Amino acid sequence: MPLRHDPADHATTDRTFQVDLRGLVDLLSHHLYSSPRVYLRELLQNAVDALTARQSLAPAGPADAFGIRLFADGSVVRVEDDGVGLTEADVHTFLATIGRSSKRAEQIADQRADFIGQFGIGLLSCFLVADEIHVVSRSARTPDAPAVEWRGRGDGSYTVRTLPASARPRPGTTVTLTPRADAGEWTRPAQVHALARHFGSLLRHPVTFDDGTGGQGAPVNPDPAPWARTHPTPGARSRALAAYGEEVFGFTPLDTIELDLPAVGLKGIACVLPEAIPAGRRHGHRVHVKGMLLSEQAEEILPDWAFFVRCVVDAESLRPTASRESLYEDDTLAAVRDALAERLRAWIARAAASDPELLGRFLQVHHLAVKSLAVHDDEIMRMLLPWLPFETTDGHATLDEFARTHRTVLVTSSVEEFRQVAAIASAAGLGVVNGGYTYDRELVHRLPEIRPEVSVADLDPATLTAHLDPVDRETELAAAAYLAQARDALAVFDCDVALRTFQPASAPALLLDSREARHERTRSQLAREQQGGVWGDILGALRQEAPRAQLILNQLNPLVRTAVTIGEPELARTSAEALYGQAAMLSRRPLRPAESSLINRSFLDLLAHALRKDS
Repeated sequence: MPLRHDPADHATTDRTFQVDLRGLVDLLSHHLYSSPRVYLRELLQNAVDALTARQSLAPAGPADAFGIRLFADGSVVRVEDDGVGLTEADVHTFLATIGRSSKRAEQIADQRADFIGQFGIGLLSCFLVADEIHVVSRSARTPDAPAVEWRGRGDGSYTVRTLPASARPRPGTTVTLTPRADAGEWTRPAQVHALARHFGSLLRHPVTFDDGTGGQGAPVNPDPAPWARTHPTPGARSRALAAYGEEVFGFTPLDTIELDLPAVGLKGIACVLPEAIPAGRRHGHRVHVKGMLLSEQAEEILPDWAFFVRCVVDAESLRPTASRESLYEDDTLAAVRDALAERLRAWIARAAASDPELLGRFLQVHHLAVKSLAVHDDEIMRMLLPWLPFETTDGHATLDEFARTHRTVLVTSSVEEFRQVAAIASAAGLGVVNGGYTYDRELVHRLPEIRPEVSVADLDPATLTAHLDPVDRETELAAAAYLAQARDALAVFDCDVALRTFQPASAPALLLDSREARHERTRSQLAREQQGGVWGDILGALRQEAPRAQLILNQLNPLVRTAVTIGEPELARTSAEALYGQAAMLSRRPLRPAESSLINRSFLDLLAHALRKDS
């Protein structure tokens, strides 16, 4: 029933806000809120705050004794609550001094510490979709207080008046919006209902929605939070939580982890992703504060290494930012983040101790996340390092499997170095782990902490060369002239040449040249070019003994056995360059311009030699 106004008995006074309203609305829409849809969240938050305040008047009463009613029929949007209501003084305090700093404002903020938002700034968000806001409120604190009407307009003016005694609505507040024509996207009945479910599905007070078609209000939040429900068995509870995670996130969790931090009133679940994601990509988490959805993309609730889960939580004590779309970074949030990280560690520990099948599936998908955690967490490292997969000369294997057959574990410093030596090292019986991936080299070096009988060392060219079989003296002497020609031809690359025998015989040559060695030679070359200058002095001071690359020729390979018999100097040089180029390409590292030029030149020279011979 519409309220009747009597201007003769109840004077209406035009007033203006104590801020530039147009500028503030522009600030809200372009800089504070991500979308106009937040107007409904702000109205719901105001209603929840009012209900919280009213419940404090009678703490023993049931939480669902009062509720919130939404109405939208396309022409208006209305939110009614049975909350504590406002007096005329409250209306001026909350709706006329927005942004004003005062002792009174600070006292109000302290009194409203249990509330989600602040009435005034939240209500102004409605100007994102409406040009006029109509509020009627009656205080439950003062039963004899008259109802108060407030009308705010987009031009920055507002009116306040007390309503006649004949108009005595029940305690609470009703906010009515008349949407602008361009705001239909956010104020249509179906959209209002969808937004109410999106933001308020976990609210503790009953919320209903009416679209004006004559039916009873449909419940917006008919069920409590899934972790607050009772289930007949632990298995049924686990399945229910997994089903909720699938509904919220759109994937079937590998497992669900219950989260419960009583100190801050936080409850929720973490859903383990069934597929790996890049370590640099972080999924946001759904965070509710006192049941109201705050953010769907709250990255700050968990540490960086926990990118293998997505969480949905509801908390009492987390502090929203001004936009109430993310969390304020304070000591409480830091403590919550640490506590939730501990819950994830505990889940990993339980899986390792009691569910090896689950642990295996988890590590198969999320080994990179666990490696990043193990680097900084000694307990997780000792617990899971033997079970983590690594690329080795025995294929992909866990360190525990690899250490059973290799008491000395060699680790490369780069992926390209591993690819250079993998086949030859495997044939020579060496156990080499690819340490070029993130965290791998550091973790492999910590293996002796949990497997003392195993030693770990970095692989260097000398170690591998020492495991290659030398040729007999007679063969070495017969190839001496060729090896000298080859060393001379490859001196420009600071490359030595040696003759050995190794498997597989199909490999004609092996180029041993680490990234660090190439950088050191480049630095030495720059120092020589800059000799006498300031940069030359600096580079000279940094210069170390430049390690040389090694081209190891395989005497078991037919091509090499033919090459070392070449007596013509130019052809010997060309063949050595061709062998170097082939070995450089097989190493799978990027070729330097000089190496690309050498490969082309040696190929053309060999082709020209073959044509001359045929003619």
